[in-house]
Amino acid sequence: MQHSRPSPSPRGRLLLLLALQLLCALSVAYQTLSDDFLRNLTLAESDFDIHNQEGLLAPILIPRVPGTPGQAKTQQHFVNFFRKELPDWTLLWQNSTGTTPVTGNRQIPFSNLIVRKEPPWTKPGQANYLTLVAHYDSKFKPDNFIGAIDSAVPCAILMHIARFVDKYMKQMHEEMVALGELGGTVPMDMGLQILLLDGEEAFGPAWTSTDSLYGSRSLAEEWEHTMNPAMSSYRDPLGQISIFVLLDLLGSANPRIPSYFLPTHWAYMNMASVEERMRKLGLLETKPQKPFLYEASKVPSQFSKSFVGDDHEPFMKRGVPILHLIPSAFPLCGIQWMTMASI
Repeated sequence: MQHSRPSPSPRGRLLLLLALQLLCALSVAYQTLSDDFLRNLTLAESDFDIHNQEGLLAPILIPRVPGTPGQAKTQQHFVNFFRKELPDWTLLWQNSTGTTPVTGNRQIPFSNLIVRKEPPWTKPGQANYLTLVAHYDSKFKPDNFIGAIDSAVPCAILMHIARFVDKYMKQMHEEMVALGELGGTVPMDMGLQILLLDGEEAFGPAWTSTDSLYGSRSLAEEWEHTMNPAMSSYRDPLGQISIFVLLDLLGSANPRIPSYFLPTHWAYMNMASVEERMRKLGLLETKPQKPFLYEASKVPSQFSKSFVGDDHEPFMKRGVPILHLIPSAFPLCGIQWMTMASI
């Protein structure tokens, strides 16, 4: 399939998605943000210009199959960004290998990047993390699959969020230190954790429980068996996840995102409220004027056990609360998620 090269995306397509995530990070645990704050939200459009190799998105718009040079180039892009833009954030790699149905006995490497910002007073096992997640690998077939919204755009969104919230987190921590408020409670000890996961895609023609989610399965299992130090606030790294917010298939215009899980419907409603406020303030450049988060009024009896298979599954099976931000209908039957036409 030929990959089109359209003009840069309109500000409105991505601004809502960016704003909802960063507002969730800033406001859910603390206080509602003012209208003035919403009006001052800005987006550096150059970061999402598909022609700007100095931005966040363009370097990811390449085939990035695990174990290939494109994957290594994408990983270096992530590392360069955090080391340059956010040098005081912690970067960790969690590595594993595995075989796939199409690569025989050859061990394929899978590498998850874990990026954290937490209060400076916290000890290991003390902080709880709002955890924002996307996968960065692309499909093995067809050849030259780019995966613009699956999930290059979500990765760039998370990088943008990290840079945006850093100054607010730093200011908050400095003020708390000056006041001698050195934590010990859940709200005070909240940090931000970003997971850029590898190996989400199946290698073979069919998605199966063993041919998919290579990176997330490895990470969830490792964290389940990694004990924090004695007297820690949380038994293991899984317990430190306050909510696991997974972004996938985002970047096309007018996504329709359901609320999949009752335990995190409170967060979905908060985000839908932010979207509604931004629409009333005229801050969203989207037509038609339909809400992206359209199930805020969903009641408990309307939830079912069905969900979209994705990187949250290994964590959900271990009791981690999940908020899955993925459209209920894949954009244009998958055409957009293969190309850059959706950006």
